[in-house]
Amino acid sequence: MSHKVPQIIRSQVARRAQFKCEYCLMPEELSFLPFQIDHIISLEHGGGSEIDNLAYSCPHCNQHKGSDLSTFLEHYQDIERLFNPRIDQWNGHFEVSSGEIRSISRIGKATVKLLRMNEPERLAIRRILAEVGLYP
Repeated sequence: MSHKVPQIIRSQVARRAQFKCEYCLMPEELSFLPFQIDHIISLEHGGGSEIDNLAYSCPHCNQHKGSDLSTFLEHYQDIERLFNPRIDQWNGHFEVSSGEIRSISRIGKATVKLLRMNEPERLAIRRILAEVGLYP
């Protein structure tokens, strides 16, 4: 979501995330595009711009997440919330194997699906980075 976050807050969010996407763990320094500030709970859903509702995100993850809070898994009655980097531990929902982000929970499965974390081009980049020790 595009909403102007003050530079000082943006810097705090980036440092807290160690300059990595809080969803896919891609380091910002290896991206061609600048990272973005994600409102975990979007403004349209009542979230605010306080630091506890902000996450550092690569453009790909932020674009696919948009204002979503959840997604359907198997059928329309099977809804699951997305990973929230402020309340969830990454390793409790995901694992990485040869650059592939694998879900180990329903929240992880929903997030991998909605954010399209393993699209072929993203997976290829992460595999190369993993081979040379730059990911995760």
